[in-house]
Amino acid sequence: MNLLALFAFIFGALVGSFLNVVILRLPSPGASIIFPASHCPKCRAAIRWYDNIPILSFILLGRRCRACKTPIAWQYPLVELSMALLSLALFNRYFISPAFAGYFIFCAALLVVIFIDLHHQIIPDVISLPGIGLGLAFSLLNPFVSWQDSAIGLLAGGGVLYAVALSYFLLTKKEGMGGGDIKLLAMIGAFLGWQGLPFIIFCSSLLGSVVGIGAMLKQKKGGKTVIPYGPFLSIAALLYLFFQEEIFLCIRAFMLPA
Repeated sequence: MNLLALFAFIFGALVGSFLNVVILRLPSPGASIIFPASHCPKCRAAIRWYDNIPILSFILLGRRCRACKTPIAWQYPLVELSMALLSLALFNRYFISPAFAGYFIFCAALLVVIFIDLHHQIIPDVISLPGIGLGLAFSLLNPFVSWQDSAIGLLAGGGVLYAVALSYFLLTKKEGMGGGDIKLLAMIGAFLGWQGLPFIIFCSSLLGSVVGIGAMLKQKKGGKTVIPYGPFLSIAALLYLFFQEEIFLCIRAFMLPA
């Protein structure tokens, strides 16, 4: 691993540490993601800098707060390591470029969405709405997605899920999909273009169905089982971002006759 790749990994881990703060505080009304400084959520003791080193501190502290010995959630190193690996993968794919910067922000936003939606079943507008505008603006610098493809992806992404949600409501008189999912797919379409939407919708639906069936069997709630859809959309978007060439090769191989 060369020095620049190592820097990309470390930078991603540092940003991942900040994302943990965002995930913890953003769903709380009026909470600041800047103040107060990092502290134990149990005893409120301030976390010293040497206890706040991404990934390493979790290991060195034996997964416990230095002050009160409360176990530290596995989410913290998981988010840090995930963002570090995403940063490294982006560096290997785009090196240091506008594409790296734009998709770094995109990946960070998706990572936050995954964990907030899992915990609270909400997708904050403060992430998706600015993300829609940022994705469209990013297309002006992105050599891989034109602004036309971004604009169509934005409209199609939001429009498809809105149509699905409206149809479900008209048929059942129940809300089956939140507005947060609609805005999230619009953001994904703005960043990745309309070409990725068929795979992202299919893959997220497949993942959601598999997990949903498992949750139904485990919880024994039948059709009342509720699972968030945002994490599956986000995972599918990440898969498309890093494996789109392989995805299109598989689609062509499947569609074309032998």
